Amino acid sequence: MRTVVFDLDGTLADTSGDLLAAANACFQAMGEGDVLRVETDAGTALRGGKAMLTLGLTRLGRMDAALVDSYYPMLLEAYGAAIDTHTFLYPGAMQAVADLSAMGYGVGICTNKPEALAEQLMASLGARDAFGALVGADTLAVRKPDPEPLFETARRLGGDPAKTLLIGDSVTDRETARAAGVPSVLVTFGPSGEDMAALTPEALLHDYADLPDMVQDLIGVNR
Repeated sequence: MRTVVFDLDGTLADTSGDLLAAANACFQAMGEGDVLRVETDAGTALRGGKAMLTLGLTRLGRMDAALVDSYYPMLLEAYGAAIDTHTFLYPGAMQAVADLSAMGYGVGICTNKPEALAEQLMASLGARDAFGALVGADTLAVRKPDPEPLFETARRLGGDPAKTLLIGDSVTDRETARAAGVPSVLVTFGPSGEDMAALTPEALLHDYADLPDMVQDLIGVNR
C-alpha cells in the first residue's frame, strides 16, 4: 500500500489560537499577563510549547532555559484543558483525506505534538477515525525530523515506508521527508505559508481540493 502522512499543527488544522492561550496561561501565572498574540506569533505557536515560552520570555527580558522547562508541564495541562476552543480544520482537509482513502491510499498522521494530546484533539474535532494511524512526538524515542516516526506511521498503515508522501507546513517536515528519501508537499495556507517555496518541496499545496491529483502525480501506482 502507498501511504499519505499528514503533519497536524498548521497542516490539517490551525491550532495556533489554543496553543497561544496555553502559553499565555503560563505568563499569567508569572504575573506578566498575555504576552503572545495570534496576529504576530501564530508561526511560533506551531513550532511547539517550548518555542512559545522561549519567545515570550525573551520578549520579557526574562529568558531562562530552566524557566522554560519548569513551565512546560503547566502549558501542556492548560492546553489539554482547552484544546479545541479556537482550533479549526483547514477547509477541504477532511474531504481530501476521504478522497485519498477512497483511492486506496493509507492515510495517517505524524506530528511533533505529544501523542495523547494529538489523539485528544483529533477525537474532539471528530476526525480521528479518518486516519489509520497516528504517531506523536513521544510515540518513539525520536521525533521529526528523524525519519523513523514517518516510517513507523507508514508501517502502521500497512504500507511500504519507501512509498509514502509527507504533507506538512515547516522546515521540520521538509527535512523529515528529505531524510526519509520520499516526496514532501508543503501547504501555503498556514501561518508560515509564504516561506514554503524557499524549502523546495516536491509540490506546494494552495488548496486541499488539489491534493488527490497531486498525490497521484507524486506517488501514484504508475510512478
